[in-house]
Amino acid sequence: MKSTHLLELADVKAIAAAAEAEALKNKWAVTIAIVDAGGHLLWLQRLDGAAPVSAHIAPAKAHTSALGQRESRIYEEVINGGRISFLSAPDIRGMLEGGVPIMKDGTCLGAVGVSGVKSNEDAQIARAGIAAIGL
Repeated sequence: MKSTHLLELADVKAIAAAAEAEALKNKWAVTIAIVDAGGHLLWLQRLDGAAPVSAHIAPAKAHTSALGQRESRIYEEVINGGRISFLSAPDIRGMLEGGVPIMKDGTCLGAVGVSGVKSNEDAQIARAGIAAIGL
């Protein structure tokens, strides 16, 4: 039997605070979503000025990243590479860059999804959040 790591509320708050700080430092209005390993929403934060649709896109990116245990951009690249049949994959909604898994010792603990600026900037914010817990 394996022991596993889980995100605790303190971890989620630290990730959210660091992601918010990265967004504010760059004057980016975004929504930040954090999910557990099953893609269940733990945190949703829409910064002032973020588009309402970003509150739907950020959790979808996080959900996709957590379930796939990889960055959501991988799915975008697969589709852009011509494999459009991947759009029919069940329960995968946020196939855009900006979802980053939270990995520890090869295990996915959850993911951070960000939406509101350029996709690579969304991912930058997500990574900054994850870095706050030393991962």
